[in-house]
Amino acid sequence: MNDTLREMLTRRDLLGRAVTCGLVGAVGPMAIVASGNAARDERKPLDIGSRRELFVDRLLIDRLEKTALKLHEPQLASPMQSPVNRLEYGTVIKDGDLFRLYTRDGRGAKFDGDSTEVTRYCESRDGTHWTTPKLGLFEIDGSKQNNVILHQPFACHNFSPFLDDREGVPAAKRFKALAGVHKGGGLVAFRSEDGIHWFQIQDKPVITSGDFAFDSQNVSFWSESEGCFVCYFRSWQTPRGRLRSISRTTSKDYVNWTPPVPLHPNFPGEHLYTSQTHPYFRAPHIYIALPTRFHPQRGNSTDILFMTARGDGPYDRTFREAFIRPGPDPARWGNRSNYVALNIVPTGPAEMSIFTTPFRRFTLRTDGFASIHAGADAGEAVTLPLRFKGNRLTINYSTSAAGGVRVEIQNAAGKPLPGFSTADCQEIIGDEIERVVRWKAGSDVGPLAGQPVRLRFVMNDADLYSLQFTTGD
Repeated sequence: MNDTLREMLTRRDLLGRAVTCGLVGAVGPMAIVASGNAARDERKPLDIGSRRELFVDRLLIDRLEKTALKLHEPQLASPMQSPVNRLEYGTVIKDGDLFRLYTRDGRGAKFDGDSTEVTRYCESRDGTHWTTPKLGLFEIDGSKQNNVILHQPFACHNFSPFLDDREGVPAAKRFKALAGVHKGGGLVAFRSEDGIHWFQIQDKPVITSGDFAFDSQNVSFWSESEGCFVCYFRSWQTPRGRLRSISRTTSKDYVNWTPPVPLHPNFPGEHLYTSQTHPYFRAPHIYIALPTRFHPQRGNSTDILFMTARGDGPYDRTFREAFIRPGPDPARWGNRSNYVALNIVPTGPAEMSIFTTPFRRFTLRTDGFASIHAGADAGEAVTLPLRFKGNRLTINYSTSAAGGVRVEIQNAAGKPLPGFSTADCQEIIGDEIERVVRWKAGSDVGPLAGQPVRLRFVMNDADLYSLQFTTGD
């Protein structure tokens, strides 16, 4: 992570915590965003290249006027026939046109890591219709006609795989996984060629620590932006009370890991389980986290939060409200009732899906976690100075029939560039995942590439979810 980005993330995180924890006084997010403007204008522009950027935090935002960041609510899809008894510490991997599902089956386990626990595997071609293949790998209850892929004490409690699809990765290590609870000594590493037959990489755990219970789903992945493997795992946060929290470690070889770093994302009194942190499939430099928030003083009830992180930066807590509420079903208001499976996956051209306990599917529009939102009255959003690569600007947006979006490109000082003012921009009306922005002279922004520019969005009754500079006709 470059120094400019690190400084901006640190400033944003500290200011955000100050506001939400009540340490700054009676000021809102608007004031906080504006408070750093003078210092930020003199820094180097943020280089976004041709990355897709989502409005899930305030990193790009300099000013919001009559607009606000809005967290969107996932919608519960039609009921599905569950391929498993219950989705527990689950993982969903999209491998080409195949969806792979992994989940724990406790089979009456008396403690975490009990020998009764197994890991089951299911498949789907569309993310909604699932099959349970008869794999014949382990004899369970007198038969091998089952979908069990792992039967190993301590490891099956929280087996959490990922697909390492980098070019040049040996076929035998195409899939990797971490698993284990405290009684097993730590997290053990596994590998697989086909995602079904798994082998332990070494006998001893690869991640250990005295005060880390690991009794949750501990996730790992290859980070394109950091150039290493990353693991987010369950730990204790002690400075503000003994709270369930999240720590992080990295590795170059998936065997030797750096000393764990506590992340302290908790707000006062807040317990966080199963961070489910993973790179977003359309913008892998942004990590999406959907932790379960545990309320021991409210009948051990739970709900699901939305957080993000960028590389080795802190978790962003722009949105403190629940992302997925328990809902009207009384069964969702108990302990262990609201957990998300690892990975948000695309299930349609404009749809992505989130799977939760016991086995439910929620959907969002592509990139649709959050947006810059404008109501009926016209408002605007202005970015900090940016540098980009490409020759056209695309946006993911939605308007009402009466709403619209116009885009202005400014110089770093905030002056509209000739030919790219809001008066020159063709008003954008509709609902599209990828729309090329056009001005009177066309869509070519290539001559501006590499220069520091600001983007000004003037909008009403509209949502702006993401932007990206690309190269095209």
